[in-house]
Amino acid sequence: MKLKKIPISKPFFNNEEINEVRKVLQEGNLTNSSFGGGKRVRELESLLSNFVGSQYAVALNSGTSALHAALLSLGIGKGDEVLIPSFTFLATANAVFATGANPVFVDIKKSDYTIDPSDLEKKVTSRSKAVIPVHLYGHTVDMNTINEVASKHSLHVIEDACQSLGSTYNGKQTGSIGEIGCLSFYASKVLTSGEGGAIVTNSKELADRIRMIRNHGMLEGYDTRIFGLNLRMTEISAAIAKVQMRKLKRMLQIRRKNAMMLTKLLQDLEIDLPKEGDGSRYNWYLYTVAIENRDNVMKKLNSLGIGATVYYRMPVHRTPFYASSNASLPSTEWAAAHVLSLPVHPLLSANDIKYIASNFRKML
Repeated sequence: MKLKKIPISKPFFNNEEINEVRKVLQEGNLTNSSFGGGKRVRELESLLSNFVGSQYAVALNSGTSALHAALLSLGIGKGDEVLIPSFTFLATANAVFATGANPVFVDIKKSDYTIDPSDLEKKVTSRSKAVIPVHLYGHTVDMNTINEVASKHSLHVIEDACQSLGSTYNGKQTGSIGEIGCLSFYASKVLTSGEGGAIVTNSKELADRIRMIRNHGMLEGYDTRIFGLNLRMTEISAAIAKVQMRKLKRMLQIRRKNAMMLTKLLQDLEIDLPKEGDGSRYNWYLYTVAIENRDNVMKKLNSLGIGATVYYRMPVHRTPFYASSNASLPSTEWAAAHVLSLPVHPLLSANDIKYIASNFRKML
């Protein structure tokens, strides 16, 4: 019998994306260095701001660029501290480091793997300037409490919503709840342009600064006014993302259907399954469980063609580059040793979900 191959993620593409890219190539306008960006970049930004519910959206070439530009727009720099979870992708910390500021690592809650507000408050110092809550796996951070702590200590709030486009918290889209929200359109995300990202905000001042930052700090021609880099999104990437935006609600519906089916098939097991908290609705970017003997289970699932994957085996504060932080993060360490993500992407069939569930049960 032919072995099934079920990857952890797969782009939801068809001829619509291909035709839109072909149009860009035929027109020959591959990118645009003007303040407002190219035609398709502007169209994508309009779709994003409408979906998220923000007044402004600025497209960039990656989620990492979005985080970096957000920090720069707020004047974060040398000597400042930015509070972040260690249980996240490296980009969250690297963007802070790139500004000259210092990342300060905060522990997470075991219940949903997002930043722990009580530990956050313990880590605030006179040098703290911002907090970056990460909606990891598409799970929503307790933003009401985060905003309360931030307000108390005069901290900027930059939402790392790179994994949570489509997740909502008390009816609001993630990315629209803090001062700035950062999105990613990397190949594995719920919406992809291959590489790409965006910032959403309700501040015209910040949006205008970010438009300059993404274009070497220029406003008109070679008139650099603030520090910036080439963080622009190409018209090709915007063309793909624009088509994906039209499919986003459908893709989210399928992910939810797959996740609910998987939960139904696994709910009698005595393991930690992902659960939406009160007021939260996940985009189901990843379906992440916590189990004992994780690595053996993953190895056996992989041998059956199931792309079960660990995000993140090595938390940021344990990587060689950041290991000097000496942070004490017990819940982060526990999660890194126990989490396992299972496929729920839109291209899975009902039989695929049953195959994943039945074999996962056997491995336990």
